Amino acid sequence: MTTENKNIVQRALAGLIETGDVDTLAQSLRDDFVHHRPGSTTSTKGEWLAAVRAALVPLAGMRVEIHQVLADGDHVVVYSRRWLADTGPEIAVVDIWRIDDGLIAEGWEIIEPVAQVAANLVWWEPAQR
Repeated sequence: MTTENKNIVQRALAGLIETGDVDTLAQSLRDDFVHHRPGSTTSTKGEWLAAVRAALVPLAGMRVEIHQVLADGDHVVVYSRRWLADTGPEIAVVDIWRIDDGLIAEGWEIIEPVAQVAANLVWWEPAQR
């Protein structure tokens, strides 16, 4: 099951990354799909697909390197590095996908600009006075 779940996610993302094909991605999502981001931001399938479509033009030419695809039961985790076109900033992204009945039911996404990694590693340290 975990191999099939990885394949579902990889097929969905490949179409989007390689061709910008949002419709193929949409076919991989359950009708009740929910996308989560930090800060309690969630969106429905329609809202998230609209946001993905709107981002296609500003993100055109973005380079994506997928470094890890890991599966455990009904969850698939994808770690990638992405660069905006024309030497734009590099970001590290972790996506977690939950699969249900052969479709993606939920997604979680964490994005961190690589240039801010050092500052983000010390968030727990007391402020310097």
